[in-house]
Amino acid sequence: MIDSRENAAIAAAIDGELRLLDPAVRADPSEARRLHDPEFTEVGASGRRWTYDEMLAALPELDGSAADGPRFEASAMRGVLLAPGLVHLTFETLYEGRRARRSSIWRKGEGEAGWRLYYHQGTPVPEG
Repeated sequence: MIDSRENAAIAAAIDGELRLLDPAVRADPSEARRLHDPEFTEVGASGRRWTYDEMLAALPELDGSAADGPRFEASAMRGVLLAPGLVHLTFETLYEGRRARRSSIWRKGEGEAGWRLYYHQGTPVPEG
């Protein structure tokens, strides 16, 4: 049975993930920094490994970051509380006809830090 604290943790992680898909947030270095854990790593759908510094430097120029451009469409987002302060999200995205399955781990920061993206992986879904 899911309790209210578990629901709140999952909701906070989902909110953070959806914010990171918003072009305005992706283009705002201070907001992107606030939502990424300092120990963040990613294995992108391209296969590239990203560090915290690399992602924050590149994010404003990556797909889905232009205010007037195409956006990522997220679907089937689900979350599971792995441990206190640790949420695993799974979902799919569609971007310009390309689908990817995604997995994120969100970690609750100390004090006022809030929930931050600790790890992300994207896996392309083959056409058909």
